[in-house]
Formats: sequence, C-alpha cells, structure tokens
Amino acid sequence: MIIFVFAGEGSGMAFNKLTSDGSTTPAGLVAASLAHAFALFVAVSVGANISGGHVNPAVTFGAFIGGHITLLRGILYWIAQLLGSVVACLLLKFATGGLETSAFSLSTGVSAWNAMVFEIVMTFGLVYTVYATAVDPKKGNLGTIAPIAIGFIVGANILAGGAFDGASMNPAVSFGPAVVSWTWTSHWVYWAGPLIGAALAALIYDNIFIGDNTHEQLPITDY
Repeated sequence: MIIFVFAGEGSGMAFNKLTSDGSTTPAGLVAASLAHAFALFVAVSVGANISGGHVNPAVTFGAFIGGHITLLRGILYWIAQLLGSVVACLLLKFATGGLETSAFSLSTGVSAWNAMVFEIVMTFGLVYTVYATAVDPKKGNLGTIAPIAIGFIVGANILAGGAFDGASMNPAVSFGPAVVSWTWTSHWVYWAGPLIGAALAALIYDNIFIGDNTHEQLPITDY
C-alpha cells in the first residue's frame, strides 16, 4: 500500500512543485495516470504471494461480498490499507519539506452526485477486472497478467475521471491525504462510490460467471 500511495500521491506533489501549484494540464493528467498504473502493477505483484495483493478497501469489500475472503481478514486488510496510506503521505510530507498532500476534491461544476456516479462506474470496472483476471477459477493462464490488467484499468479510469473528481476508486488512497492535510470536504463520496461499485461488480460477476463453482476452489486471498 505504501508503495502505491507514495508513487501515486507523490507524482501529484511533484507536478505541483514543477508548476508552482499551477492548474492541472493534460500532461499532468497523463503523468498521474501512468504513475498510478505502474505503481499499482508493482504493488499488486509484490503483494500477491503475501496478502493476495490487496491494496484497495473496495476490492477487499468486493471479495468479501463474493464470499472469497472472511470478514475478519477483510477488516485486517482495511486497517493495513488505511494505515499504509497515512504512512505514505506522512513520508511524502516529510521528504518534500512539508509540501501539502492534497486531498481528493471535486472539480468546479461537478456535484457530489456526479462524482458518485464516476466512482461507482470506475470502481465497477476495476473490481470486475479483478474478478475476471484474479478471482475466477476459470481464469487459467490469464491470472499471470492480472496485475497488468488491474494497473491498466486504473490508469485508463484516471484519464477518464481524473479531471472531474480525481478518480480515486480506492477509499484508502483518498483517506491518507485527507488525514494528513485534514481536509474532509466531500470525502464520503470517495467511500460510498467505490464500495457501491465494488459490490455491484462482485455480485454480477460472481452470480453470472462464477455461478455454482464452489468457493473452496478459490484461495481466500486470490487477489
């Protein structure tokens, strides 16, 4: 988790330093997309054999909804994810000499409900990808590219939604900067949207495509 947030949030802080806190540009959005995609690919890969690569409370929630992870393990993962995000942001604040770890916020003209739809749809795509490439027992060799696919969908979604609400898709990613900067405006959107999107993806994929396959076939932390 620390690896992912440090690189993702750090890329935004680097952009702000280079532009003297200037407005977001298309190049900045592409840079954020690439940083998050690459960092998530690495974070999922290095954590896959330890925790199943869980670096997102929404994905963990989706796995729980589908019956692929226990409630206790899910809670422990949530605690680790949230703490990891806070630690990464504290490290960034110290390493940059006190630069602000900007919390996620809504762009001008974007309402909380607009952002909610963005977060639901983007997180649905992310968790659906996780199920298809990492959870589905029929995935076969497709599982080997799961970290790449997961990184790609996050990067693509940032290109789509980043200019509107920051494209979080991950409550922990939003939580760390909010804690360190103590900025909570519209923060609930970055929890409600991803959790709803994750639940919908889990229910749809698990019931339609996995169906009657027994959950015992799936490692408890397959993602």
